[in-house]
Amino acid sequence: MQELRIAAKCKAGVVAGFCLVFCFAAGAQEAQQKEMGPLLKLTSTSFEADGDIPVKYTCDGANLSLALAWTDAPAATRGFALIMDDPDAPKSTLTHWLIYDLPAGTRALPEGVPTSKKLADGSMQGRNSRGKPGYTGPCPERGGPAHHYFFKLYALDAKTNLKPKAKREEIEAAMKGHILAEAQLIGRFKH
Repeated sequence: MQELRIAAKCKAGVVAGFCLVFCFAAGAQEAQQKEMGPLLKLTSTSFEADGDIPVKYTCDGANLSLALAWTDAPAATRGFALIMDDPDAPKSTLTHWLIYDLPAGTRALPEGVPTSKKLADGSMQGRNSRGKPGYTGPCPERGGPAHHYFFKLYALDAKTNLKPKAKREEIEAAMKGHILAEAQLIGRFKH
């Protein structure tokens, strides 16, 4: 009987310890959130978060870039970068869109951004996995499972100052140490 009481006290102590650690971590996260301000949020009117990407934005359709919008960028933001990729590709992650040096005041990308290497607002587009500037839509293997397409937006404290048609590795290297906040949106597509 004594052993059961000791075991019950030990179990209660473990639970209390876990609660203490969990509550401390949650409080620290909340304090950090208050310090940083609102979190960057990325949305789209072209598809619902974690939903299916309509055919119009894929290789089966018009292959148009999707409309994206964001809010709550940190006050120190000097520019944005966006990377769209497909980590479900069979051999390696495919990069579908690289756009960088978006002006600090930008809060949206319209549907159908031109695939030119430099845009009217000064934004640059990097080389996708096909070696071309601009957006290329989802195009997974036919009959296979749905692929997940990640749209990753980065608020930066400085421009990358890269030339147009930069490679993903160059963009990621230029962003290193300059990311103030990031947001992610995921869509799915299958033939």
